[in-house]
Amino acid sequence: MTVSNDWYESDDFWQTWGPMMFSKQRIANTPIEIHSILSLVKPPAKARVLDLCCGVGRHSLELARRWFTVTGVDRTTAYMEQAREQSKQEGLNIEFVQEDMRNFCRPYTYDLAINLFTSFGYFEDQADDKKVARNLYDSLKPGGVLLMEMSGKEIVARDFREHDWHEVDGVYWLEERKVIDNWKQMQNRWIMFKDGKRYEHTVCTRMYSATELRAILIEAGFHKMNIYGGLDGSLYDGMATRLVVVAYK
Repeated sequence: MTVSNDWYESDDFWQTWGPMMFSKQRIANTPIEIHSILSLVKPPAKARVLDLCCGVGRHSLELARRWFTVTGVDRTTAYMEQAREQSKQEGLNIEFVQEDMRNFCRPYTYDLAINLFTSFGYFEDQADDKKVARNLYDSLKPGGVLLMEMSGKEIVARDFREHDWHEVDGVYWLEERKVIDNWKQMQNRWIMFKDGKRYEHTVCTRMYSATELRAILIEAGFHKMNIYGGLDGSLYDGMATRLVVVAYK
């Protein structure tokens, strides 16, 4: 078992769980997600887009197919290699940068920044989350837009299950969840059975309610934002499935 507060810096973690995070079904859903994102934010044609925590590049690739100028940023070597290879095969001109999201910042560069799939709240020290938010703000041009999509604290609390399991492409994934420090964080114990082998990691992530995330982004400098219950633009109410924030610089 691997238990670590800095699980997010472990290549072993990301390589082990990558096939589950980026399943065939999730990859297939990417064009629909990008269509929904573009409908919400309406960036200019050929806009410069930052995909922060891009993983294997599924959103970066789809944006480039639609003629946007894309920079995909992620810390994991294997993900960057996979993204670059797919980009090369398709003849797409995408800049992939291997960097920690706490460090990546290009002032006044992007029309749109996206941070998707609950890729925020990894760090034990909340000051690191605030630094990421400020980096995103600084990297946008005046009038630029940030879209963040994650599991909101309200949704997690509403649908909380202590134990769960999934089967993806013949691989079994078991989850055990524990609320930490009055809903400040969630500890997730993941166990996977694949090809006759057992893998286990425990991760702890900070959860944000809509109000808490809004406060972080206002502190970073964003002056206006809209909050939705999904990429479809639905209300963030009792029926919400995700927390989506569109913030303006």
